[in-house]
Amino acid sequence: MYNNKVLEEFANPQNVGVIENADGVGVVGNATCGDIMKITIKVENDIITDAKFQTFGCTAAIATSSCATKMVIGMTLDQALQLTNEKVVEYLEGLPPQKLHCSVLAEEAIKKAIEDYRSKHQ
Repeated sequence: MYNNKVLEEFANPQNVGVIENADGVGVVGNATCGDIMKITIKVENDIITDAKFQTFGCTAAIATSSCATKMVIGMTLDQALQLTNEKVVEYLEGLPPQKLHCSVLAEEAIKKAIEDYRSKHQ
């Protein structure tokens, strides 16, 4: 069902945890499947310097959370807002159709964390 890249990301996720005193927090969930993602970010000079996640969910939810946090570290906030679920799926070399919603959650969690940061720093 899952390709080797997804299984590797699931088995060895990066950036697991919570950033203490995070600059932005994004929490999203999907009531249908029960997946919940929390992404925290640290921002310096408009650049995401760190991102961590806590995810309660399936293999795809954990894999997409891990790769989304890896992808946005080093990006400006505007660049990170351009992260799409398609880019996450491409990074993972594909997901089963019934698991694509997990990549949407990862995209939404990143965007919510940035929105949270911007709401505090206007």
